[in-house]
Amino acid sequence: MLIFTEIKSLQQKIKSLKNGTTIGFVPTMGALHEGHLSLVEKAKKENDIVVVSIFVNPTQFDNADDLINYPKTIEKDLSLLKSFNCDIVFTPTPEEIYADDIQSQSFDFDGLEFQMEGKFRAGHFNGVGTIVERLFEVVKPHKAYFGEKDFQQIQIIRKMVEKRNLPVQIISCPIHREKDGLAMSSRNTRLTTAQRAAAPFIYETLKKAKTLFGTKNASEVIKWVENEFKNHPLFNLEYVEIADEETLLPVETKNPTKKYRAFIAVFAGKVRLIDNISL
Repeated sequence: MLIFTEIKSLQQKIKSLKNGTTIGFVPTMGALHEGHLSLVEKAKKENDIVVVSIFVNPTQFDNADDLINYPKTIEKDLSLLKSFNCDIVFTPTPEEIYADDIQSQSFDFDGLEFQMEGKFRAGHFNGVGTIVERLFEVVKPHKAYFGEKDFQQIQIIRKMVEKRNLPVQIISCPIHREKDGLAMSSRNTRLTTAQRAAAPFIYETLKKAKTLFGTKNASEVIKWVENEFKNHPLFNLEYVEIADEETLLPVETKNPTKKYRAFIAVFAGKVRLIDNISL
């Protein structure tokens, strides 16, 4: 497994690969878990070479404390990637990526950026677009792999690829869950023992909402979820939304030809957890 910290040396290595070599890319912010590793595994099956980036991107954090407290476990991450036969790891500094200008570009994602996460995390998707486009420019992958826990992010990256005509295929992969149903996330390590024990409530609520959506309209299901969280001692609901998977717009009237998904964001103390479920 080769490890690069500089763009120039990484690109020299990629350039040296023989013509026709396919590159699969898994961008991460580190603190790797089984969800990330499942992306690496899929990328290994579908490509000749797999590149994983580990970079905590400062421009996509709207909360300075969240950036400071984001878990950093680089030695463990590298050991895990080596055990999964990752070919190349890219671990740049912010200065290497952004030079002297650590700020986001402005993107137009045709309104996808104003739904859900966009309403609560100012500038977040500009930061996501900036770093993902930059990493695509550096690595030049044929396929890039993302987990569906960040479903809105995947749709936004797809839109960026489409609008900027980038030569990369976006592969979405199912949410990887703990045995008790909690969506795997690097932030889960920051939960207290009590919060972690209670956290499966989030997915259990989503599953019940899915069942209810079979017979009730979206506003009724949303109200039911809000009531479920209203008196929970450990969790504060930030939002719950039922949206069209393609446009991310809230559902008004169910259409049998459309695919819908329920999205949720919850605070456990200062730790923010998100999840979603296909309806």
